[in-house]
Amino acid sequence: MIEDSRRSPDALLQEIYEADQKNKRGRLRVFFGMCPGVGKTYAMLKAAQQKRLVGHPVVVGIVETHGRQETEALLMGLEFTPRKKITINDHDYSELDLESLLKSRPSLVLVDELAHSNAPGSRHPKRYQDVQELLDSGIDVYTTLNVQHVESRADLVYQISGVPVRETVPDLFLEQANPIDLIDLNPEELLIRLHEGKVYLGERVHRAAENFFKVEKLTALRELALRFTAELVDQSLLGQMQEKRISGPWNTSERLLVAVSHSPSSARLIRSTRRTAALLEAPWIALYVESGAKLETDDHEMLTKNINLARELGAEVITTRDQSVSQALRRIASDRNVTQIVMGRPDRRFLSDLFKGGTILDQLVLETSEIDIHIIRQKRKPVHRGFHFRLPEWISPFRAYLKTFVYLSMASIISYGLQVYLGYRAAGFLLLLALLPVASL
Repeated sequence: MIEDSRRSPDALLQEIYEADQKNKRGRLRVFFGMCPGVGKTYAMLKAAQQKRLVGHPVVVGIVETHGRQETEALLMGLEFTPRKKITINDHDYSELDLESLLKSRPSLVLVDELAHSNAPGSRHPKRYQDVQELLDSGIDVYTTLNVQHVESRADLVYQISGVPVRETVPDLFLEQANPIDLIDLNPEELLIRLHEGKVYLGERVHRAAENFFKVEKLTALRELALRFTAELVDQSLLGQMQEKRISGPWNTSERLLVAVSHSPSSARLIRSTRRTAALLEAPWIALYVESGAKLETDDHEMLTKNINLARELGAEVITTRDQSVSQALRRIASDRNVTQIVMGRPDRRFLSDLFKGGTILDQLVLETSEIDIHIIRQKRKPVHRGFHFRLPEWISPFRAYLKTFVYLSMASIISYGLQVYLGYRAAGFLLLLALLPVASL
């Protein structure tokens, strides 16, 4: 069975809009590391010099060398924008001159220390907001960042180092990075650099060695940096697959999907998926397929409760419309590069399963060979339901059905009488025209 992989018109329009906005914005490149001293600014300046050598103009907005001679040497030949001077209570501050950069509109600007807080009176309170305005103006930016300044990792860094993080950058901002360059260094080598005076100078070396710069802490920070970079790369891969219509999954990392419904057992499935995702350190999706079936008030309340539970536990909640639940599961799993589907054991309905090719589980197992399917055990045994006849629901007053019957009967009689004069094809066409007002109700 070939699944229809065409995108909806709304999705296509959204993709066109996002592509247009992406082309208008500048490109953000982040040089990312586990802590100070790994060589982020050095790597940024080296990349900038390579750009300059091929004829690409580069402007230094703000770069902090911290007295490192190797880093200062890489500033040779680059154009500088003077820093903006701000005086507050007899204290002088030098900040990025955003206004001058927006006026001159260089093609590439170097902005060091992305998480920096600007002095009072600046255009924006945070430097990353300055960078966002540069990007929105179509200016490319190279910048640097340590993992402790990532907003979603700040609490973990505090647990590791015992030092509260006051300057953070939102994760959503960093999702713009293309690419993000991980500047990695072995903790032992970093400690050698520290004692050689290539990270801090003077008394700061001793204080750093006694507190923050210990092998176990640096190793933990290194793991955080590696994992965060992997997450961004995974998101970038997913975006490329969706943009280029590449059907998944590519098992570069695990991503789970759980099918959610109005069943009371869905809560158990959601919690089980959350535990598995936590063990795998993988993102997970809670999917509800709206098949058109009418839900009673109690069922609707239970569905809302299950969806809210999934959202509270950290799932990405997706709702989609499809008459076939199995097709919807396969479509979303393919679009989102899902590697594992979690579901409960479905009840069997003899005639329904016969015409549909089995239960939802049977259809998934038969037609989905690239994705692992996990069946969560239930407290009760699966029920084998026989055939049961249900009368159609009366969704309109009886008078409406009676009027429709009379109208269609009259239309049929008139069309039958006219076929002698017009022929059966014209009479049949008139009958179809008479049906249109009823079909539109």
